[in-house]
Amino acid sequence: MSAPSKGRRATKGTRAPGRTRPTNLSLDVEAALRGEAYSRLHATTLSRLVSDFLLALPVESRERPLSPAVRRLVSLAGKRKPTGPPLGEEDYRAYLLRKYGGR
Repeated sequence: MSAPSKGRRATKGTRAPGRTRPTNLSLDVEAALRGEAYSRLHATTLSRLVSDFLLALPVESRERPLSPAVRRLVSLAGKRKPTGPPLGEEDYRAYLLRKYGGR
């Protein structure tokens, strides 16, 4: 890694240049001090720490959550193991002919 420019610390990882958005945050004093100490130990910035934390948060799904009963059914359906080889279209046609005859 190249030496950091004056007034900037060396940072780990790669980011697209110019992909930042200035934001003012109000932090608890103790949290800010701990973050600054951690960033010095790990050659990064407090901004990078906050950014990495926010990027690591799980993305909320916009789908409606499943009810507990539906979740149980989904988990049960996923535990079933196939009992034979995968069936093709011809196998399905043969099954329908056996089941319903030549109606």
